[in-house]
Amino acid sequence: MKTALRRTVQAGTAGLFVGGVVLLAAAPAAAHVTVTPTETSAGSYTVLTVSVPHGCDGAGTTKVAIKIPEDIIAVTPTVNTNWTVQKVMADLNPPVKDSHGNEVTQRVNEVVYTARAPLPDDMRDTFELSLKLPDTPGKTLVFPSVQTCEKGETAWVQVPADGQNADDLEHPAPGFKVTEAAKEGDEAPAANANTALTGAQSDAGDSDSGGTSAVSWIALAAGILGLLLGGFAVLRPNLTKSRDTTA
Repeated sequence: MKTALRRTVQAGTAGLFVGGVVLLAAAPAAAHVTVTPTETSAGSYTVLTVSVPHGCDGAGTTKVAIKIPEDIIAVTPTVNTNWTVQKVMADLNPPVKDSHGNEVTQRVNEVVYTARAPLPDDMRDTFELSLKLPDTPGKTLVFPSVQTCEKGETAWVQVPADGQNADDLEHPAPGFKVTEAAKEGDEAPAANANTALTGAQSDAGDSDSGGTSAVSWIALAAGILGLLLGGFAVLRPNLTKSRDTTA
């Protein structure tokens, strides 16, 4: 009796373990610094959320420097009370005209957030940047970011080569692709998880996103099935005993 009970418990535990492993496999392999836009349409205004999910190998974060693409002129950072913020400017040669016809001689080259107190390794924070997207549909905007910590730093600056997926890089630069501007009478495309990338992906990398999503759903279903099978293996002896007693 004890041997049979032990076997059923082992079977149930194995089912739960398999389900847990599959579910973990469906989760992202690592948490990267990311940028998520509220709007991706060419020529539109958007607010970018830059997320810092952890520190550097156990060390707290003290500074995050975000490089701005050259075809973006002006950036308005949102105040974060836990950080001081600085805009690092670069000269424009030649100068350009803004939407009001005024001559602009400088652009925001970098936005630097410095922590008032180190952000613990097991804590996350976000920064918001308001800006106007360039009128370049189809172009991927890259925001290389350097995360400085109490000990060491992590440079999220790697850009995939042609045909390479950003997920294959250890420290991909955050970025996203500019989409076509909505035509009159059409709804603007919503900025969601499909347009906000963990890194600046090439067109070839984008084509794989649907397959990755399908694999995740299949893994999730397999994990749930494993949990159900494990639970059934534990309950089965009791059900059999109940039927025998009734008979």
